[in-house]
Amino acid sequence: MTDFTRKKFGLISLGCDKNRVDAEKLLARIRDRGCEITNDISKAQVLIINTCSFLADARKEAIDTIIECAAYKHGGLEKIVVTGCLPQKFIGEIYDELTEADVFLGAYDYGRFFDALEEAYEKGRSNFTHSGGDGFSCGRVVTTPLHYAYLKIADGCDNRCTYCLIPAIRGRYHSYPVEKLVAEAEGLGDVAELILVAQDVTRYGTDLYGERRLCALVRALTALENIGSVRLLYCYPEMIDDELIAELRDNPKVIKYLDIPLQHSEDRVLKLMNRRGTRKSYLELIGRLREEVPGIAIRSTFICGFPTETEEESAALAGFLRQAKLDNCGFFAYSREEGTPAYRLKGQIAYAVKKRRVKNMYAVQRGVSLERMNGYKGCVLRVLCDGICDDGSGFYGRAYFSAPDIDGKVFFNAPFAEQGKYYNVYIDAADSYNLYGRTEDYEE
Repeated sequence: MTDFTRKKFGLISLGCDKNRVDAEKLLARIRDRGCEITNDISKAQVLIINTCSFLADARKEAIDTIIECAAYKHGGLEKIVVTGCLPQKFIGEIYDELTEADVFLGAYDYGRFFDALEEAYEKGRSNFTHSGGDGFSCGRVVTTPLHYAYLKIADGCDNRCTYCLIPAIRGRYHSYPVEKLVAEAEGLGDVAELILVAQDVTRYGTDLYGERRLCALVRALTALENIGSVRLLYCYPEMIDDELIAELRDNPKVIKYLDIPLQHSEDRVLKLMNRRGTRKSYLELIGRLREEVPGIAIRSTFICGFPTETEEESAALAGFLRQAKLDNCGFFAYSREEGTPAYRLKGQIAYAVKKRRVKNMYAVQRGVSLERMNGYKGCVLRVLCDGICDDGSGFYGRAYFSAPDIDGKVFFNAPFAEQGKYYNVYIDAADSYNLYGRTEDYEE
């Protein structure tokens, strides 16, 4: 038997923050085995690469990372372990070809990690994809700054959007029990901001309890003394109901922010995507949220160049952005994924056209965002300090309308600021993405 306590383990996690949570739980299993974890991958004997395979670009990034990391085998690296979505969906295509990797585990196989690794040490390689054994685990080795963390409340998806591989990779939507999620959140220690994630957080509980339980979960989490606030990501627009709006409005520990992936604005394209909304219903939802939850920040994501999308429909999406005036948006070129219904659609659009439309949408949104950001000049905002600027020139953090990594930052000068603490920052300047300011006690 291999003595794994004598080996150092490193990890690279690619893709979304749902993947990050999976990786953190795997690290906890390794820690609990008595093994050493290193942040310096050049010193690892076992390197785990937790992968995404949602889009072709993500698969390429994963494979490139695995091949690049194989160079460490000329030093002390003994085994590369590939986990997550890439083997979960594509193990048949990659096992024989990707010989740089020694161990493969799918998205639900983390409980077999040491079994798979032991076999690789005995036989050279192992494939434990789809072997199971990954029961719910509360343990985490948090890889974010300690003042914020993600909580994955469900996995899989039932929405069946025609462009999306997630149901084929992660399976049907399945919620995790409230009591286990509360225990996991308690185990994170003092967290200024807990960020709830799933493919669709608004569907939480429908499979497990026969009804939506997101608000009940939010109330249970915000009742914890160690949780300072809760932020919601990835809310399906048709599932945002009266109860959720009231929770956003009335619960002081719920951040007045929603990430609502709309994907498009035009009815014909939305129908082809198997999205249930319409331009009219989206605008009505945005208007209602702003009326009932004053000051709410709304971000979204959109796909450009979906099959058969016309220039007129692309221009209409730009018009929607100007009308909706969302706080922030991400735009992605449609990726043709084999195995999805949209893959078979006629009218596939040239890559150059898709990229041009993405560029155009970002230009439009920059104008919208700049107008919104300029509205904060002269205001004092409550800012959560995330750290010191790389060049040592000051500090950076986020106001309530910014989630980590996907939204802008507030850069500010102060005599002193501590990571994870809140500061009142006077805003002097803005661009389309970031704000710049100072605390009241700062003297130039």
